[in-house]
Amino acid sequence: MRQAIFLDRDGVINRAVVRDGKPYPPAALADFELLPGVPSAIQCLRDAGFLIVVVTNQPDVATGVQRKEVVEAMHQKLARLCDDIRVCYHVDADGCNCRKPKPGMLLDAAKDWNIDLRASVMVGDRWRDVAAGKSAGCYTLFIDYNYRERRAEGPDAVVASLEEASRWILQKFFPNRGYSI
Repeated sequence: MRQAIFLDRDGVINRAVVRDGKPYPPAALADFELLPGVPSAIQCLRDAGFLIVVVTNQPDVATGVQRKEVVEAMHQKLARLCDDIRVCYHVDADGCNCRKPKPGMLLDAAKDWNIDLRASVMVGDRWRDVAAGKSAGCYTLFIDYNYRERRAEGPDAVVASLEEASRWILQKFFPNRGYSI
């Protein structure tokens, strides 16, 4: 079985738009900006043998705030960095299994890619990401931006960026290999 790093998108890979302490996805392709260090952090994880799977809630498509074509264009920019991108376009009221905090996207990816969830990690910047990772049986890392919203409960580690998360992951799984970012 394979190991994977599951990454939330907005706030982990790309810059989220923060208004009144709450994060939002970028509205336009021109606003889609990778965070510093993201490409090198992901490449180090890939070089170590991890699959990189993006798992992202994008409910603005269902509510009509965003067009699906714009989200897909953003994902085209990410395609070279990752192995798979899983998207939930639903809102909470839809009751789907794919919308985080439910683990459906992680479970489906695990089935499709033969992933050992107990040897994999979910990295996110919101409580939903940590809850989904825990439900799937993954290690969970929380990138803490001090948003004004519900806090993540019980992540395995709290970090400041994907770069720091990558260092934690490489040290956890390969303590004697001397990986650096």
